Amino acid sequence: MKTELAAFLDYAAFERGLSKNTRQAYESDLERFAEHMTQARIPTLATVTSADIIAFQEHGKNIKLTPATLARRLAAVKVFLTWLRSENRIPLNPAASLASPRRTRLLPHVIGEKQVGEMLDLCTDATSVLTRDRAILELFYACGLRASELSALTLDCLRFEEGLVRCNGKGGKTRLVPLGLSAENAIKKYLAEARPGLRPVKDEKRVFIGPRGRGMTRQLLWKLVKDSAIAAGADPDASPHWLRHSFATHILSRGASVRVVQELLGHSDIGTTQIYTHIDKSRLKSTHTQFHPRA
Repeated sequence: MKTELAAFLDYAAFERGLSKNTRQAYESDLERFAEHMTQARIPTLATVTSADIIAFQEHGKNIKLTPATLARRLAAVKVFLTWLRSENRIPLNPAASLASPRRTRLLPHVIGEKQVGEMLDLCTDATSVLTRDRAILELFYACGLRASELSALTLDCLRFEEGLVRCNGKGGKTRLVPLGLSAENAIKKYLAEARPGLRPVKDEKRVFIGPRGRGMTRQLLWKLVKDSAIAAGADPDASPHWLRHSFATHILSRGASVRVVQELLGHSDIGTTQIYTHIDKSRLKSTHTQFHPRA
């Protein structure tokens, strides 16, 4: 299966233009499927049946994978087998008759405004690392960026004269997001006072510098947010995506429209954004009280 998987990943990159993160997810899920084939003694991809795919999913349920992970794994297998069939590498597509499970949409985790403020206030010592960390947290919260987007930010993405940051989102889509004064000041301070002290390697264009002078990875950004949350007494499972959720929820609670938040987050489907309206029940209640004639 290694040969077919490598060819499929090339197709995903060069013909479908899928992002590196998506390709890595496909690769990981399909490697798990290859392990399942070995354990189930399925000799070739041409002999895979729909029952084999169902057994793969059942095994995932048995080891307590989340519904979202199960849905993602099935999607990877279906896309892979569909491609194999289109290339005449297998005689039939055994996944064609399998329906994708309905995914339960969970409410996103949100960090309270006070706790976000406490996370930021912890980064006040005048060291290069803490100045950098303050700028990162400010940017996550001010712009609702994904970890992959912030990690990839280069110096030319910062448009201070317009108060904007340009980021490349999923599917290679580019969007402009307002920085906000607090985040802009934190980034300017970092660039002037801290970034040179972190000794970026020659020609390193990424904004935030980690160990050995290279741009920070997503993993380092996740660790930074988690450590800051723990220090501030917030949930120890906090992640950059929690700050993204908090950004969306907090600006909605202050009156922003769902359409605006959709643009800021870079969601292609407004249904993805509308989940945040289910969180801010206090706003719904106060609006009802204020405007309903019998409230």
